[in-house]
Amino acid sequence: MNKPVFNPFNPAFRANPYPFYDALREQEPVHVTPYGNVILTRFEDVSWTLRSNDFSRDIDATANEPTEPLAKAKWNRRQDRSGAKTILNLDPPDHTRLRRLVSKAFTPTAIDRLRPRIQQLVDDVLDRAAKSGGMELVDDLAFPIPFQVISDLLNMPTDRAEDMRDWSQLITLALEPTSTMEDLARTDEAFAQLIPYLFSVIEDRRAHPGDDLLSALLAVEDDGDTLSLEELISFVVLLYIAGHETTVNLIGNSINALLKFPDQLSLWNKTPSVTTRAIDELLRFDGPVQQTVRVPIVPVTYQTLNGPLVVEPGTIVTTLLGAGNHDPAMFDDPNTLRLDRTNSNRHLAFAGGIHYCLGASLAKLEAEIAVGSIVSRFPSMKAVGDITWRDRLTIRGVDHLQLEF
Repeated sequence: MNKPVFNPFNPAFRANPYPFYDALREQEPVHVTPYGNVILTRFEDVSWTLRSNDFSRDIDATANEPTEPLAKAKWNRRQDRSGAKTILNLDPPDHTRLRRLVSKAFTPTAIDRLRPRIQQLVDDVLDRAAKSGGMELVDDLAFPIPFQVISDLLNMPTDRAEDMRDWSQLITLALEPTSTMEDLARTDEAFAQLIPYLFSVIEDRRAHPGDDLLSALLAVEDDGDTLSLEELISFVVLLYIAGHETTVNLIGNSINALLKFPDQLSLWNKTPSVTTRAIDELLRFDGPVQQTVRVPIVPVTYQTLNGPLVVEPGTIVTTLLGAGNHDPAMFDDPNTLRLDRTNSNRHLAFAGGIHYCLGASLAKLEAEIAVGSIVSRFPSMKAVGDITWRDRLTIRGVDHLQLEF
């Protein structure tokens, strides 16, 4: 039996990582790469790592400097960057402070207030699709609706929607392990255009506040503590990128999964009460975010098939969320979509611990309305032509899916 390899540069791996995850989990669940990084595929290991206080998310501050030439070049480029880190890349107490401040504005009430608007946006798209007999899922629904929802939430202008889409895709490219120095240069160029645009919108909102999340973030205060301009811009960038980029992929991946398992599409249509479990199961089955990294700040121990392995501080530990979500030790028959699965809410698609996704409730609400509405209105939908995927691993998503109703 060949030794399993974690190789994101393999196109087959990126196209469908799940068989590779399974092989790693079965043969070497705590996989050490040739460069010393650790790859985790078991649910228990991934979940513990995400929740443990023995790890840092601030990679630039805590990880050992890489030795592989491309990784070293990327590292040096990040070290030269200035600006506030996003909430994703901070440790306590900075993370605690920032999350407390933004949570004051990003409330469940503010999110649920969007439900009628999301339903209206989805219905408008599906009405047009019904008349034409089909739609291209990503361009017609999965991208524009989450983008419009974030824009509504922040009361942002939408005149540069295409620019925002391009900037988002370039910025998320930097998250990929396969990104090149040329890719990172394009990412920097996207930031150079995005930041001044957001700055102008923020300054206008500061002068003309309203009943929206951006105004609330500008006004938020806790014992005299407020968000700096850099922190505010950083969080708005994160909202735009994470708030619509991942939801686009969640909707696309979900419809693709339902087409692969028509019995589950039929189950949902006949039993709408499975909706909440269905969204969790779709997140588990093929979530939009496949991996995230942590760095131990003290020695940590994992049990391998050959005994304990001590991982030293500064080592990059990659938690494969998608692999943990397909671990048969947690999810029975994990490679089968089962919308009535009783423990699907244990999935790791939104990570875990203090970095559990702040926008999880919004993503689930959008998916519930968008996917649920498609299922109820078009239970006999079919895919037409080839379904294509974005050539990514960290952020995994359908790129083109033509539907016929």
